[in-house]
This record gives sequence, structure tokens and C-alpha cells, in this order.
Amino acid sequence: MESCEDVAMSDSPFDSAGVEIPDLDAEAVLWSAPPGERAGRPLLVLLHGYGSEERDLFGLAPHLPAEFVVAAVRAPLSPPFPTPGWSWYPIEGLRGRAPGAATAATERFLAWLDTATDAAAPVGLLGFSQGAVISMQSLRLRPERFAFAVNLAGFVDGDPLPTDSALAAVRPPVFWGRGARDEVIPADRVAHTVEWLPAHVDLSGRVYPGLTHSVSQEELDDVRAFLDLQLERLAE
Repeated sequence: MESCEDVAMSDSPFDSAGVEIPDLDAEAVLWSAPPGERAGRPLLVLLHGYGSEERDLFGLAPHLPAEFVVAAVRAPLSPPFPTPGWSWYPIEGLRGRAPGAATAATERFLAWLDTATDAAAPVGLLGFSQGAVISMQSLRLRPERFAFAVNLAGFVDGDPLPTDSALAAVRPPVFWGRGARDEVIPADRVAHTVEWLPAHVDLSGRVYPGLTHSVSQEELDDVRAFLDLQLERLAE
């Protein structure tokens, strides 16, 4: 099996379109527990979507299993005015969805993870929209680092990675939820993800009738059930 350590992460903060991807702001991370209460507990990292910020998904923390330490991180880029919030990589203009952009942004996230967490601690990911793309890309770059991932209204980046075969061997659990009326994510990216995920991960999920590019209470209930199941698996 190909090991993720066999593929060195780039030290460059630029994607292939020449966009600078800065480091994540460690001071902007929201934690559900102080440092003294994190040891020995699994970590769930929340990755917000384009034009949002860390407080958005952190509002879910009281509704998630208390066994997790929850960390909500802020994406490193500011979208062009007048879009508010933050983004993981550009989606506008000539640089929009450029090859390598998702990987460059994910490497910045992984660099933060390496410095902020215990390498032995189980880590799960929960991302929405563009944050879900980063969660999937993180699994692909570090197949053996993450215990599971939740992909809400996101997709898998189409560029192949040399670690994809390692991910297919590990097959971590992934929950993918999306709305049947989501008109934000292009149909070709959804179609690619429909084919790609079952070949590389242990996939569960649901398409929610009537749901747009958002998250419903019904979906949150399904996410909670998925997370409870992952806690049982980690305790085995």
C-alpha cells in the first residue's frame, strides 16, 4: 500500500494559478474545550464554506456528541469585495477552481493541524460546501491520519492525487449529505463525486428532497447518528 508519507507536501503557499494561500490563523480557531480538557479525546474539526467564517459551523457544537473536542477553523483567504467572510481558495475569475487550488489550501490546513494537535489523537472532519472539499482533500492527502469525514453540500476535487490508491486501501467512513435542489454545486462535480467516493471510502449518506445549498434538521440528525457510530468504532 502506498503510504501518505511517500508523497511530500509542497512548502509553497501558492496554488498553480499563482494565488498565495497563507497559513491559517491559529488565534481565530474556536475550541469547545480548553487545552487542559482535550487530552485523550477525539477531535472533530469544522471547516466552513465560501464566504463564511469559523463561528458559523461552531454553532453546531452543542448539538454534537460531547465526547468530541470541537475545533472550528477559519479559512485563510478573504473573498473579493463585497463577498463577506473567508474562503479556502478562489472560485472567481480566471483563478476560479484552478488546478491545484484545493490541494494548496488543504496543505495550509494540514500544517495547522500538525502544530495544533497531538499526532496520536483521532481526528474527524466536518465540512460544508468548500470546506467539505477541503475535508475530502485532507483524506486524500493523509489517508491514515483521519478517522472519518462528513461532507455536507460538497464534492471531491477532480484532479487525481498519488495518494488516492492509499485512501482506497484504508477506506475511512464518510457521510455525504446534499440537497436535491442544490443549484450551487455544478452537476459535473456532483456526478464525479457520486462515482469517486464509493471507490475510495466507506460511504454512507443521503440526498434530501427539497433541500437547497444548506443543512436541514433532518440532515443534522443523520450527521449526529453517523458521529455516534464513529465514537463506537473508535472505542472498540
